[in-house]
Amino acid sequence: MKRPITELINARYSCRTYRAEPIAPEEQRELTEFLTMHTVGPFGSQARFALVAASPGDRQALKRLGTYGFIKGATGFLVGAVRRAPRDLEDYGHLLEHAILFATGLGLGTCWLGGTFTKSSFAARMGGLERDEIMPAVVSIGYIGDDGTQRIREREAGSRRLPASSLFFAERFGEPLDIGSAGGYATVLEGVRMAPSATNKQPWRIVRRNGDWHFYLQRTKGYGKGSAIFSVLRLADLQRVDLGIAMCHFELVAREMGLAGEWVLDKPDIGTLGPAVEYTATWRVAPPTSSATR
Repeated sequence: MKRPITELINARYSCRTYRAEPIAPEEQRELTEFLTMHTVGPFGSQARFALVAASPGDRQALKRLGTYGFIKGATGFLVGAVRRAPRDLEDYGHLLEHAILFATGLGLGTCWLGGTFTKSSFAARMGGLERDEIMPAVVSIGYIGDDGTQRIREREAGSRRLPASSLFFAERFGEPLDIGSAGGYATVLEGVRMAPSATNKQPWRIVRRNGDWHFYLQRTKGYGKGSAIFSVLRLADLQRVDLGIAMCHFELVAREMGLAGEWVLDKPDIGTLGPAVEYTATWRVAPPTSSATR
């Protein structure tokens, strides 16, 4: 990364208007190398990504797929495919958000575009997908144009963001975490709070218990499995992708601050907020190292 992760998180926003100027060859090379090096998610799902040039029909294709049709002037897209696995969508979100933050460091604008692109022209530009691969989202990318940047940033960072007391809990649900007691993780949690999500629903909930951080998905009504519109449009379960994005922010900020840990599956016995809440993963904090004395 060319800048601190916290700076990149704050600088990134949903860019919808781009300059017609193609991405410079050197930046294309750096981004392609990054995509090639990051292909395995924290749960082990195998993915592959590519930077492809925009085509004249992309705007109409996005409209037909039920995703954002108001992207203007994008000269490229980040596209990817992930092999089906129990936590494939979380891995996809984690990996692609990492690439987005890298692109932000290169001075490029990006915007997540959710949908089901498995049989789209975007998939064709990757040489087609294997039978066990899916393409749950793509990302528009290019040099930022005149799209009211400040207004969009203020909207994304302002009142539409849920307060920390609604997202982070101590020991059990219903007990808001005292951010002042979180130490260095206070910065980590703010990085999560600023993560992008489909229509800014912020479906992640995190419970700190015995020092570890347990991630849950609180589903929004009308999103994901069981949703009629998602079934009709054949959209991917985007809120699981959102959880992967939040995990990416958590991990990158934690590592930058020297807070060691790893992702594990270890669901705690603390109950939930109801049937719409699903356990996702746990960040297990590594014990502090101590040097032996003689």
